[in-house]
Amino acid sequence: MIALAVWLASGAAAAGDNYLRAGIGLDRPGKAAFTDTDCSSTAPAALYGCGSGSDGAPYRSAGGFGTVPAVELGLGYAAGAFRFEALVETRPRYTFEGRTNFLAPHRRQDVSARLSSVSAMLAGFIDLAALGAPKAGPLAPFLGAGIGAAHTRIGETTMTFPATTTTVPGGSETGPAWMATAGVAMALDDRVTLDFAWRYSDLGEIRTPRGPGRSVRRDGRAWRDGTRGPRPLDLAPTRARLRGHGVRLSLRYSF
Repeated sequence: MIALAVWLASGAAAAGDNYLRAGIGLDRPGKAAFTDTDCSSTAPAALYGCGSGSDGAPYRSAGGFGTVPAVELGLGYAAGAFRFEALVETRPRYTFEGRTNFLAPHRRQDVSARLSSVSAMLAGFIDLAALGAPKAGPLAPFLGAGIGAAHTRIGETTMTFPATTTTVPGGSETGPAWMATAGVAMALDDRVTLDFAWRYSDLGEIRTPRGPGRSVRRDGRAWRDGTRGPRPLDLAPTRARLRGHGVRLSLRYSF
């Protein structure tokens, strides 16, 4: 976006190249914590509620997503030191693994869920070598940033305790997203360029919606009111932040 402003301000309407870029990568999202959007909600019921858990933090499910594959496709225009790109990226499979803090730390309170995300951004890049920065042999450094939106989908969340299992409904959320990147480019021929980059991505919030959940006793015992079988739950929304670092390897083809 900074690159776009500089380019427009300078009136640099020099001839450029359209290009198509395709890449793959790996992301390592940061630690995340699912919390209630309103811990005091009673109808529907807050999943966690207000108060602090065994670790002193507010009631929550804290954990991480492991390493996540990513695939991206960009259509862009290069003019001098600047590139402008419409970028679509998909991360088809996340697995959240974490723990709640309801019980003592040594007791079982595992949490897991499957997720996926798709993001679309408008991005700008600056070729630093074209502005006078030194190159490392054939490698030309660049910087970039982008802003847009991300659509994230989460499946059912499973919370496993010593005697019960609670299931939280899945859902989806669309909201603002942004990224920042730095990397190096190497020209393979007159039309093809290889890019290798570090990427920081903030894909906004993951949300579980209001919806029907359930609790099941795995120990065969009855609930306190004497009933057996699954217990339905009307659950309020929860949320967590999805952001982290990654690397990208891509090819640009100018046409």
